[in-house]
Amino acid sequence: MGISGGITASLAGRYASALYDLANEQGTVASVESDFDRLATAIGESADLAQLLHDPQVSREAAARAIKAVAEVLSLTPLTGNFLGVLADNRRLADLPSMIRAFAAIAADARGEITADVTTAHPLLDSQLAELSAKLAQREGRSVKLRTRVDPAVLGGLVVQIGSQMIDGSIRTRLNSLAQALKA
Repeated sequence: MGISGGITASLAGRYASALYDLANEQGTVASVESDFDRLATAIGESADLAQLLHDPQVSREAAARAIKAVAEVLSLTPLTGNFLGVLADNRRLADLPSMIRAFAAIAADARGEITADVTTAHPLLDSQLAELSAKLAQREGRSVKLRTRVDPAVLGGLVVQIGSQMIDGSIRTRLNSLAQALKA
């Protein structure tokens, strides 16, 4: 497998890689992933937390206290809490969302897994998700984790993105292609 040079070459990737190495040594990769899932949800739901991450006027000490309180409220593991403290001390909290994504990519790669983002007009049934996952796993030659999203603008069909590769089988795209062909 191997992590893409793009991930580990970035600042967020270097931090995420260092955290992954520590978590792997301690056998807590799954715990850190779970912590990051809760943290990402909290960032998405709390405008105040999102503001804290990006506000340059917040001092290092105030950011460290606030992020420590967040870690306690979310019951994060000590390793994740310490990592957040280091980010606050180094004024790198603004890069946390990128680090969360990089950590997830590194952990998934280590498990031999890839993530596919699937967008559909309507929610898929469990049987459809299982069939799609099996077909993508066969195509990619490794395990595929699906992340689904519903977007009525797709109209029908689905759009699958795996890394930089996109498979667009949406009705919207087909209609647009037909309209372009009729104009020519």
